[in-house]
Amino acid sequence: MARVKTATKSEGPRALPSVDEVLGFSAVKDLEGTYPRWAVVDSVRGVLEQRRQAILQGQESEDLGEGSLSQKVVEAVSARFASSLTRVINATGVVLHTNLGRALMPMRALERVREVALHYCNLEYDLKKDRRGDRQIHLQPLLHDLTGAEASLVVNNNAAALLLILNTLAEGKEVIVSRGELVEIGGSFRLPEIMKKGGATLVEVGTTNKTYLSDYEQAIGGETALLLKVHTSNFRLLGFTASCSVGELVPLGRRHRIPVVEDLGSGAMVDLSLYGLPKEPLVKESLKEGADLVCFSGDKLLGGPQAGLILGREDLIQRLAKNPLARAMRLDKLSLACLEVTLRIYREGKDVEKEIPVLSALTAPMEAIRRRAERLVELMGAKAREAFRPQIEEGEAEVGGGCLPAASIPTRWVTLSPSFLSVQSLEEALRTGNPPILARMQKGRLVLDMLAVTEEELELMGARLAHLAKRR
Repeated sequence: MARVKTATKSEGPRALPSVDEVLGFSAVKDLEGTYPRWAVVDSVRGVLEQRRQAILQGQESEDLGEGSLSQKVVEAVSARFASSLTRVINATGVVLHTNLGRALMPMRALERVREVALHYCNLEYDLKKDRRGDRQIHLQPLLHDLTGAEASLVVNNNAAALLLILNTLAEGKEVIVSRGELVEIGGSFRLPEIMKKGGATLVEVGTTNKTYLSDYEQAIGGETALLLKVHTSNFRLLGFTASCSVGELVPLGRRHRIPVVEDLGSGAMVDLSLYGLPKEPLVKESLKEGADLVCFSGDKLLGGPQAGLILGREDLIQRLAKNPLARAMRLDKLSLACLEVTLRIYREGKDVEKEIPVLSALTAPMEAIRRRAERLVELMGAKAREAFRPQIEEGEAEVGGGCLPAASIPTRWVTLSPSFLSVQSLEEALRTGNPPILARMQKGRLVLDMLAVTEEELELMGARLAHLAKRR
């Protein structure tokens, strides 16, 4: 081993070894067999600079020995090459957590994605006619069977879908929207701003809480291109309210030959009220009421990959497909493969709530959730139970993703009250571990919600808590 020493005030930064000296340390030399030399050298310089600054700030106990410096260099190089996008365990109680990737994919869909990723495929090739094909054809029959839509076009997300509709059908013209539907979605994207980028002029009608059919009719003019209804996915207006349904807007649109478009947001394909959840508008219901176009997300209640689905009149879909923006917004082959299988599961109609992870979580029996909580407490081990004092409690979870904002989902929590460290320290230790476990703090406790946690993840969580208890 090389020298083991600490910096004194008199020596200052001069006590630091040189870059070449550190590169000669055994553990650091071994790194060059795995990582590029430039990365190792750069990490050594970074570690030495950190120690230099610490010494200058009076931290005289800085360990400058080979063991300490080598460990810091190894950590720095490893962190540099670690994957940024990583798996996390979602114990937050939000099923469609936008920051955590929203919907989990069906297992069958992942198998198809793997096949398409590892091999060439007929993405845009017509095997029967031996000529260039259209990637949309892989989804169109499925969407027709599920919703009755004349035609469909799928792009990379619902914001893109709405932007494409506005730019194609209303550029330089007016679009009428109720004031109560001027939503802001995640990331501070606002409907008026999307409309402006699409080249359309917003015409607001009604008030925040009340909009009548007469408000739309009075606003129609020679420049009106669309009547747009936006599902208020991420909020609810309660109390003294009034709004117009698609069924009410369609006759008005027909009389004035103006298309009626509905942005459904979450895009439910099954009636959630059958599972005790609030009723969400179904895609097929909107089309049945006469909407000329509907658009919705693929990675919310549909439970598929990120995508924006546009369904409706064939002549309007054809106009959208011819817009140059449609190519910029098109769905890639992996997302398309995943979405195709997701839609096939719905069309088969067997065990949909079991095969679609989102529906599986939202419809899980309370007994199953309670068993997860009990299993986690068991897996912690005696020492962790003593250290964290777990309690199983009734709680409420959220759908998330801007879906069913007024709905609370019954769940079970495992609450932790650590005896030897703060709740904040425990939350940070779980969040920054491998894999990260995301929970939430409430009333001086750490809450682990079991609704979206899988059986396999219970083993990982129990092992992590058992390991943390050893620090006591």
